[in-house]
Amino acid sequence: MTAQVLIFAPHWGSAHLSRDAFITRVEEAGFDGIEMSLPMDASERDAWTTAIANAGLQLIAQQWETVFHSDFAAHKQALGDLLRNACAAKPLFVNTHTGKDFYNQAQNNELLDLADVISAETGVAIVHEIHRSRFSGHPMLLLPYLEQRPQLQLNADLSHWCCACESLLEDQAHVLEKVFPHVRHIHARVGHSQGPQVNDFRAPEHAAALQQHLSWWDAIVARQRASGAKLITLTPEFGPAPYTQTLPYTNQAVADTWELNVAMMQLLRERYAS
Repeated sequence: MTAQVLIFAPHWGSAHLSRDAFITRVEEAGFDGIEMSLPMDASERDAWTTAIANAGLQLIAQQWETVFHSDFAAHKQALGDLLRNACAAKPLFVNTHTGKDFYNQAQNNELLDLADVISAETGVAIVHEIHRSRFSGHPMLLLPYLEQRPQLQLNADLSHWCCACESLLEDQAHVLEKVFPHVRHIHARVGHSQGPQVNDFRAPEHAAALQQHLSWWDAIVARQRASGAKLITLTPEFGPAPYTQTLPYTNQAVADTWELNVAMMQLLRERYAS
């Protein structure tokens, strides 16, 4: 049976739009679903999930807000609250920014244990995003957790490692081989050696970075298909300023990130259609 490929629109960068306007935008662009952080107010959360379902779209819930909690106890409390709220929406799964790169392994494992408990309680899978400043912010930070937790599921946003390692990871293929079996979801953003986002992935000067990222996504998708996965999910995630570079003095963004995400969706759909 051929795996179904679903491509999600990021809510990041579109928070200025009303709920209905954003959902209409997603539908018209041709995405299969939405990836977003949901309101903590239950009625507002349910309004979003109902509107998304009524539009025939799928949902991936996010948790990224623990960026505001550097104190471990506050971080853990917030993580639990945010994950339970996300799981209450009954999404396909939850994508979370977990831990901190300055927490020790025992602390980060405590947070991963908490996510496991919430996932088991709710029946909703939780994947942990590869992201700068988190427990997974550098390959050598992540590998010990993969050895300790063979069932750990990841969202591969490898653009962050390009930035953290100041390279396109050309010399770390052996590391990626250990990571890819854990990947359930992909954030399809193109990074480069000096940052997590190129200004326009279609520009000829970024051809090498694009091809490197495509090769990683190809390998992950091929592995998922070979393992019998029924569903393959990707989210183009080019973000607004300051992720998108700006011109000096005017602070004008050099690219339209929604247009970039739609263009990446079209590329991915053509590449992974069969």
